[in-house]
Amino acid sequence: MGKQADTKLVDYVVVGGGSAGCVLASRLSEDPGVTVCLLEAGPSDTNPTIHVPAGMLWLMRSKVLNWQFNTEPESHLAGRKLFWPRGRMLGGSSSMNAMCYTRGHPQDYDGWAAQGNAGWGFDDVLPYFRRSEDQSRGASTYHGAGGPLHVSDFRAPSPLTRTYIAAGVQAGFPENEDFNDGENQEGVGYFQVTQKNGLRWSAAKGYLDPARDRPNLHIITAAMAHRVLLEGQGDERRAVGVEYQHQGKLHTIKARHEVILSAGALQSPQLLMLSGIGPGPHLQQHGITTLVDLPGVGQNLQDHLDVMVVHQGKRALSRGLTPQNILGGPWSFYQLMAHGQGMFTSNGAEGCGFLKSDPSEPIPDLQLHFMPARMRNHGRDLRFLMGQGFSMHVCDLHPKSRGQITLKDKNPASHPAIQANYLSHPDDIAKMVKGIKQVRRIFAAPAFDHDRGAELAPGPQVTTDEQLADYIRQHAETIYHPVGTCKMGTFATDPMAVVDDHLRVRGVRGLRVVDASIMPTLVGGNTNAPTIMIGEKASDLIKAARRA
Repeated sequence: MGKQADTKLVDYVVVGGGSAGCVLASRLSEDPGVTVCLLEAGPSDTNPTIHVPAGMLWLMRSKVLNWQFNTEPESHLAGRKLFWPRGRMLGGSSSMNAMCYTRGHPQDYDGWAAQGNAGWGFDDVLPYFRRSEDQSRGASTYHGAGGPLHVSDFRAPSPLTRTYIAAGVQAGFPENEDFNDGENQEGVGYFQVTQKNGLRWSAAKGYLDPARDRPNLHIITAAMAHRVLLEGQGDERRAVGVEYQHQGKLHTIKARHEVILSAGALQSPQLLMLSGIGPGPHLQQHGITTLVDLPGVGQNLQDHLDVMVVHQGKRALSRGLTPQNILGGPWSFYQLMAHGQGMFTSNGAEGCGFLKSDPSEPIPDLQLHFMPARMRNHGRDLRFLMGQGFSMHVCDLHPKSRGQITLKDKNPASHPAIQANYLSHPDDIAKMVKGIKQVRRIFAAPAFDHDRGAELAPGPQVTTDEQLADYIRQHAETIYHPVGTCKMGTFATDPMAVVDDHLRVRGVRGLRVVDASIMPTLVGGNTNAPTIMIGEKASDLIKAARRA
């Protein structure tokens, strides 16, 4: 493969067309005097299964639209390799996720600011959440209306989800109608979702679609970035472009002002390391010349580890692949397309909960995702999904375990090595054992008496803390929230910081990282809305730098 003879030149190159990348491409190209190129390794978002919420089941199995990463063997999870799905198309994971709209707790962001990241406290980031949002309930102190990202209530929730909420109240938890209403996060209720008229509303739909026809925005799909191009030495080292592969050839695109990595918590650090930016000894191990020795690149990996409690159901109410639902599929599809209603509008995880594992906890430390279906193995076990039943995910919101992303080799097409190190801190498994107990309390409430069949997992024979801990080690999986691998921090005091509070990469001019990898700590909730917020705030930082 030889390099293409012509070299393109734009003002900004954005690598990665996921949630944050879509925001940046849209916001930066609002100025007609600025040229922007967005590089996305996957295809466009034209596949219809992307836009039908129930299409998630197919997307979990797709080898075209899903990166289908796997971790290395996890020593505290019985040596298992965990499946990590990530979106590989315009919109990234916002084009294949469960569309759950939560932001975390205000203290999460105030914690970022307390670590020295000026401008990242909750009061600082709230305007960007509001700017991004088109809340179907209307604008309020905590919500925006008219923004690119539609946020709505479920059009056709399952009766089982209503039962879950009633059971949660019976178990002593408050009902919560808005998990994003400032400090009021605790309780049980329905998720709000990034949907419009019952269809998925991804970052690509909200941000890219209105901008696609702008003459100053160039979107290149099937473009695999190989490395960031650097020039200069020492303090004068600067990112000047990106080398990428497209249609079997290597191409180069140069940036007048900045290169921005928005490839996500796995691939942004991978691309930095392939470019010679990262831990020197690790780069040398793979024959990569160290241009900027940054030990924090790929470190600080955090994720929400999740475990499920599953019950057999007594009534034909499940949203799984039951005979009733299969026979009713054509009618459900008609309801979706004609009225934005019906079973196909379901994201699977309809019920939300933020609970305290113990009353002494200052803020919720557990999150629930209730599913009105029998589920295991990320919905890929279709035979299990055919039965009647219901499931609950529970995760520890603030894990203390830390992992890392490293290179397997210097081939840009290779997947990075994911070592999540789940449960390496002993406090994490104790918290998850408490989580299972809280879920069992809810499922034992009278509201479920008409629907509660046998407990299929962990199973009635699993009762002691050690038995529950062993079940967790054997069966826990990701709930899809990896962050932290290009940590934001203060360079003077934090040697593991990769970017500063303006998201500029340490030791390289003209290079930023803008995605979930910059989170210094994991937020207590789903990560898609916070990632979009990061893109919104970064767009203002980048515009301000250009004006300076």
